[in-house]
Amino acid sequence: MLHSFQEISEIINLNLNKLQLDKKSPAGLYLPAHYTLELGGKRIRPALVLMACNMFSDEVDAAITPALGIEVFHNFTLLHDDIMDHADIRRGQPTVHKKWNENTAILSGDVMQIIAYQLIAETPAACLKPVLDLFSTTAAEVCEGQQFDMEFEKRIDVDADEYIEMIRLKTAVLLGCSLKTGALIGGADERNAQILYDFGINIGLAFQLKDDLLDVYGDEAVFGKKIGGDILCNKHTFLLIHAKKRASGETKEKLFHYLSDTHITPNEKISGVTEIYNRLEVKKICEDAMSFYFEKAIANLKDIQIQEEKKKELLKLAQKLMHRND
Repeated sequence: MLHSFQEISEIINLNLNKLQLDKKSPAGLYLPAHYTLELGGKRIRPALVLMACNMFSDEVDAAITPALGIEVFHNFTLLHDDIMDHADIRRGQPTVHKKWNENTAILSGDVMQIIAYQLIAETPAACLKPVLDLFSTTAAEVCEGQQFDMEFEKRIDVDADEYIEMIRLKTAVLLGCSLKTGALIGGADERNAQILYDFGINIGLAFQLKDDLLDVYGDEAVFGKKIGGDILCNKHTFLLIHAKKRASGETKEKLFHYLSDTHITPNEKISGVTEIYNRLEVKKICEDAMSFYFEKAIANLKDIQIQEEKKKELLKLAQKLMHRND
């Protein structure tokens, strides 16, 4: 039986509720973790685990607990990222370090990572080692991506290739890991499992480029966090990197003025930099790159050697991710 994304999402949410972290003690450690998971989100990563498993097996129960582990791990990274980024809002609600404090957020994030490993360890014995090895490699890569992201904040010469590698590590590898994990649990051979991993990498790159666009051009009420946050902290997004590359003369002077003058109001900075982005047409450059990686992902999906019918839900989800507004 091929499950729809909606059905899989219901399975994930039902089982996440069974973790009952809000019932564990001490509450000061587990309540923030529970709060983080309760904020919701798209649950894309655990859904990908089950969808990939379902492509090769009618039975997805064996993949549920590892899928939860990946979702808990993802939310742990967001919790710590919010501390490092000094973010006040996540999914329309106060971040953990704002609702509680930084020490609580750090420790609650730590225990979420441990819980994630405990859940991943429930993978069926037949594929436990490759799944655990993949997850451990991926977890380290996500940290590497975050480190590159922080280092980029102190540099003015970040180029597009470096940025793509950073988002591959920080975002895309966990999508690839999710898909390959589900495929292995579902009984896929190594070739098909690896192609699904590659699909995850490419859709992950397209997904993050879409995120860059939404941070500037999205609807704040739908996006769930303040628009222009990347602009305010001079974050080296794909848009800013190409704006720096294309700007010249007065436009270049204006751009670097917005990036360096600490007396400019937030609204003035956001509107000023956005106007420069529009003038330099970097939005289209970002959209073209997003389309490039999306098409690579679709090519990966076509290359998987299973019935076309079994690919349709993943294709629908990929298309939905590229046309999302949040």
